[in-house]
Amino acid sequence: MLTTRRKEYHASHMQRIHERASYYYNARPHPSEIAAAEAELKRGIDDDWKASVQRYPEVLEYFYGLVDLNLPGDDETCVRDPPLSALGGVGSGRERKVRLREPVVEREMNRERERRSMGRRERDRERERPVAPPPPPLRVPSRPATAFAPGTGYSYGPPGY
Repeated sequence: MLTTRRKEYHASHMQRIHERASYYYNARPHPSEIAAAEAELKRGIDDDWKASVQRYPEVLEYFYGLVDLNLPGDDETCVRDPPLSALGGVGSGRERKVRLREPVVEREMNRERERRSMGRRERDRERERPVAPPPPPLRVPSRPATAFAPGTGYSYGPPGY
């Protein structure tokens, strides 16, 4: 966004340089004119960025001014005894609402218990159960080798023969 206007102006300026050189000299513009125009574009872009960076604190001050942050006092109960503190702060009359075990872990433990209770024959059957093989890899049809082989020698005939 910063460079868009500069680049548009630069394009029109380069067009004028080319038109003037073509009109007066019937030739291309001198390389020093093009180099000067390119340098002016770079200087302009650098100046735009410099100006925007210098305004950055002003922009931050504006946006941070939009935020209203109110923190609780040090003597409030939620600060003295937070609900999930590492010190065991559940407060008086409140219960912890933290799960001690994840459901996935419980399922794994139940499965392990079932395995232990299985007989040897059942365990062997589960160990030797058939596993479905992976699907075969997709085969991309290959191009015929003769279609892309180079011709033998050079020919001076019309193209396509």
